[in-house]
Amino acid sequence: MKITLSVMMACLLIGGGALAWQVYAVPLELATDTKEAKPAVIVEASDGTLIGLRGELRGTPALREDLPDHLVNAVIAIEDRRFFDHRGIDIRGVGRAAWRNFRANGVVEGGSSITQQLAKIEFLSSERTMKRKVDEALVALRLEARLSKDDILTRYLNNVYFGGGAVGIGAAALAYFDKPVSELTLAESAMLAGIIRAPSRANALHNLEEAQARANVVLGAMVDTGLLTQQEALAAQNAPATPNTNAPSRAGGSWFADWILSDASTLGGPGLGSVRAKTTLRPEWQALAERIIAEKFAETPGGAAMEVALVAMTHDGAVVAMVGGRDYATSQYNRAVQARRQPGSTFKLFVYLAALRQGWQLGDVLNDTPIEIGDWRPENYDGAYSGDVRLDDAFARSLNAATVRLAQDVGIEAVIKAAKDLGIDADLDPNISLSLGTSGVGLLDLTGAFASVAAGRTPIQPWAISSLAPTTGSGGLLAALPQQASQPLDHQADLIALLEGVVRNGTGRHAALDGFAAGKTGTSQENRDALFVGFTEQLVVGVWVGNDDDTPMPGVTGGDLPARIWQAFMAEATGLAPMNLGALRPMEAVDAPSVVSPTPVVRAAPSRRVNDAVGKGRAKKAKGRGKAKGKKR
Repeated sequence: MKITLSVMMACLLIGGGALAWQVYAVPLELATDTKEAKPAVIVEASDGTLIGLRGELRGTPALREDLPDHLVNAVIAIEDRRFFDHRGIDIRGVGRAAWRNFRANGVVEGGSSITQQLAKIEFLSSERTMKRKVDEALVALRLEARLSKDDILTRYLNNVYFGGGAVGIGAAALAYFDKPVSELTLAESAMLAGIIRAPSRANALHNLEEAQARANVVLGAMVDTGLLTQQEALAAQNAPATPNTNAPSRAGGSWFADWILSDASTLGGPGLGSVRAKTTLRPEWQALAERIIAEKFAETPGGAAMEVALVAMTHDGAVVAMVGGRDYATSQYNRAVQARRQPGSTFKLFVYLAALRQGWQLGDVLNDTPIEIGDWRPENYDGAYSGDVRLDDAFARSLNAATVRLAQDVGIEAVIKAAKDLGIDADLDPNISLSLGTSGVGLLDLTGAFASVAAGRTPIQPWAISSLAPTTGSGGLLAALPQQASQPLDHQADLIALLEGVVRNGTGRHAALDGFAAGKTGTSQENRDALFVGFTEQLVVGVWVGNDDDTPMPGVTGGDLPARIWQAFMAEATGLAPMNLGALRPMEAVDAPSVVSPTPVVRAAPSRRVNDAVGKGRAKKAKGRGKAKGKKR
C-alpha cells in the first residue's frame, strides 16, 4: 500500500512538474506583441469620403487608459464574466458551457476565457483539436503568470477581429464609427462587444439589425452582472449605435475603388503599413454617371441585355468618375479598364493626326468612292458614297472609304505612331483595316488620348491618386504617382476643329450641348461595339456600350445611345462645381517612403473653339496596301 501511494505521489509530482515545465516553456514572446497583418489601403474620394478598403485595418494599439470603462465592462459581461476572478481558465464557465451545449445538442456557448482567446489569437491555429485546446490552456496559464489582467485585456482588444477588415479595437472604432476608441459611446461599445462573437453575422455594416440586437444582449448582460443600471441600458437601447456612413468599411465595392486598390498597396514602398489614398473621384459626378446610365438604358428598347462603361476625367487626366458595367453587385468586371474592344471610328482620330503631320489640311479633298483592297471592300455605314469630299467633312461624317484611302497615303505605321504618341499602349495590328479601329483598345486609354487633344499636351496618362498618407503617425504626404511627362501636341487646333465638326454637323449630333463640345463616334462591325468619346472645356468623357459575349446590337451606333449618355452627363456635370485642380495633382514617386510635397503638373488652358481651316483643295491619289475585313463607322 505504501509503495502504491509512493508511486502515485511520484506520478503526481512528475506530472505536475511536467505541466509546470510546459507552462513555463511556452514561448510567451510570441504572444506579447501584436501580430503582423497585411497593411490596409483605405481609398478616399476627393472630398474625403471613404470608398474602399483592402487588407486588415489596424489602428495604433490602444493603451489601457484609452479604453472607456463601459467598453471594458461590455466585453467582460458578454465574453468572460469571471475574468477578474479566474487565473486563465474558468472552470465554472467551462462547465456551464458544456451543460448548455449538452442540453442544446450542439455548440451554443463557448467556455474559453478572454485569456484563452488571446492565446489562440496570438499564435495558435484555429483548428478544433484536443491538442490545440491543451496548448491554449497552457498558454493561458503562462499569460496569467506573466501579465496583469489589464495587460491581457488590452492585448486581447488590440488583436481580436471585429469584422469588416478591422483587427483590434482601434481599427474597429475607425471602421464602424470613424472615431478614436476613447470617444466611443456606451451604445457603440455594446455593439462592438457584440460583434466579437460573430464578426460576419453581426457585422453592423452588412446586418445592422443583427448588430443592434446583439448590442441589446450585451447591455442585458451588463445589467445582469451589475456593471450597468437598468436605466442606463434602456437609454442606450432607445438610441442604438449606427455606423458612420463615412467609415472605411462602410463603402461598398466599386469599379473605381477596385482599380485603385489593384495598385495602391505597392505605392508607398516597403514598411509603410496601412495608408490612406486620397483620389480624384468626385462622388457627385460618380452618382450622376450611374443615374444617367440607368435612365438612358431605361429609355432604350432591348437595352437590358447590353453592358456599358464610362470614364470621366479632367484635361490633365484626373479620373473623376468611372462606371465599369450596369451593376457592380452582379459583375465586378471593369469594362472601363479591363476590356479591350474595337474602338471603331473613334480610332480615326489617329489617322487624321498622322495626315495633318504629313501636310494635309482640313480643306483638302479626299476621294470617297468604293475601294477594294484584295478581298476587302470597306463600305460606308449607309452604303452611300460622296465622291470628292473635304477632309473635315469626311471626318465629321465618318466616311470609311475616304479614311482608308487617307491611311494608305500616310502609311499605317504613321497612324500607329500617332496613336502611341497620344497614349494608346495596346498592341496595334499594322494592317490597313486598323484605320477603322479593328484592334482592341481599352476605354480608359482611349479617353486619355482624347484628353491629350483637349489639353494640347501628350501623352496624358489617366491618374487617380493625389496623395498617400499613413493612417497613423504624423499624417504627412507620401510619394504616390509619377509626374505627368508630356510634350506639346502638334495640330491641336485642327484636331479640335475636326472633333467639334462631328458634334455640330456630323455623326455625333446627339452629343450637342449649348456650349462647346467636341468628340467622335465609333461603331464596330455588325454593331458589336458603340462608343462616343469627347470633351468640353471642363471634362473628357468616354462611353462604350456592348455585350460581353460580343454579340451584335442591331441598330445601336456610337452616335445613338453612347452619344446620348455622354450628352446627358456633360449637360448636368457642367453645372456642378468645377474641380479644384490645384489640390488634385499626382506626386512624384520615390524609391522609399518619405514625406514630400506634391509635384506641380502642367495645366492646360481650356480647349478653345476654332474655325474650320480652309485649305487649298487638292486631290490625293490613294495607294492601297493591306487586307482586312469589316465595315466600321
